[in-house]
Amino acid sequence: MSVYQHQQQTLQVESVAVPDIVAAVGSPVYIYSTRYFVERYRALSAALSNPSSPGPAARIYYAVKANSNLSVLRCFHDLGAGFDIVSGGELQRVLAAVGDPDSVVFSGVGKSIADIDLALKLDIHCFNVESPAEQERLSDRARLLGRPARIAVRVNPDVDANTHPYISTGLKENKFGVPAELALEMYERVAADEWLEPIGIACHIGSQITDPEPMLQALTSLLNLVDVLAGRGLDLDHIDLGGGFGVVYDDEQEFDVADYGARIGAALEGRKLTLSIEPGRYLVANGGILVTRVEYLKPGRGNDERNFAVVDAAMNDLIRPALYQAWHRVETVCSDEQRPEATRAHWDIVGPVCESGDFLAKERQLTIAPGDLIAIHSAGAYAMVQSSNYNSRPRPAEVLVEESTFRVVRRRESSEDLIRPELLGR
Repeated sequence: MSVYQHQQQTLQVESVAVPDIVAAVGSPVYIYSTRYFVERYRALSAALSNPSSPGPAARIYYAVKANSNLSVLRCFHDLGAGFDIVSGGELQRVLAAVGDPDSVVFSGVGKSIADIDLALKLDIHCFNVESPAEQERLSDRARLLGRPARIAVRVNPDVDANTHPYISTGLKENKFGVPAELALEMYERVAADEWLEPIGIACHIGSQITDPEPMLQALTSLLNLVDVLAGRGLDLDHIDLGGGFGVVYDDEQEFDVADYGARIGAALEGRKLTLSIEPGRYLVANGGILVTRVEYLKPGRGNDERNFAVVDAAMNDLIRPALYQAWHRVETVCSDEQRPEATRAHWDIVGPVCESGDFLAKERQLTIAPGDLIAIHSAGAYAMVQSSNYNSRPRPAEVLVEESTFRVVRRRESSEDLIRPELLGR
């Protein structure tokens, strides 16, 4: 499904040469592929609606936090996706992009009164409730506004997803969800609350999961709760298994969505529950690159000294390597290695931010010269959305490619953009 290829030694995204994009919009720049997003979504949808799978049809809610660009949201809406949000700001983005609050599921442990009120007034599809305190607040606001709320309790099944501790969410030491016993108590209170309508049950155990087995363990836990609730006279409409499907950055195992779909379908056979999932990274990560230009080369003078390639992107544009020790594939945009001015070595790709942790990649063998363009892959998820203006650096433009054309879907920030909200006291 690769949308990246070299033509005449120049990297292309779909049928557009990367240097043509940089010539038009500058660097650094995030570049996304429409074709990748479409093909990835359709492959996942097909795996979850396999005719040989006996379970009910699934609904895909794209996790907005992975990449919240309005054009990306519109792309997934047009494919049939709903949206999983974790803030009022993300809800506003969905409204601006597609204007469909009924397609929204609201997750997250810290929903503010303002967030809840906005979502209630817009009548979103469902709140994933993560604590008794949130449930009480939601009930109070629903009663005050005269707007009943549809809810699902998010259960923490205490299942180890075997992933990075920062992106594990299904263990009892994680802040997300509630234990099974507490979930049952919450549903009992909901049953007596005229302003809360229980329609589902939810969980999400982490991200970058390569083995579906922990997800199946979580499903088993949720189905046990569903059966207990049914025995108490409470029948739910859907079961939400979250997202977390792993993607390949380096040599990881690709998550087998076909096997996952078949096994989930078998587990749900005979039940009337609709399956909901909330993928984000899986749909967009490898559909984007961050392109940056080499400003300076600082080769070491001895075998024990590192070689630094200083580029115009930085940790504020892609924080994952510094935050998660994440690995991103790096390649030169123009692959002609016969140039006399280029130096072949193992380079640390570093930015201009005043931090020793400002690196994008380490010890990568490249043949490069000042002025060269470098593509950092897997930047479609958790790149722009985690970016900042640290060191008063304007954030890059975002570009969306579709076949042989491209368009800017977020313009590059200016220094004036950064200063404009501030007030100078007297």
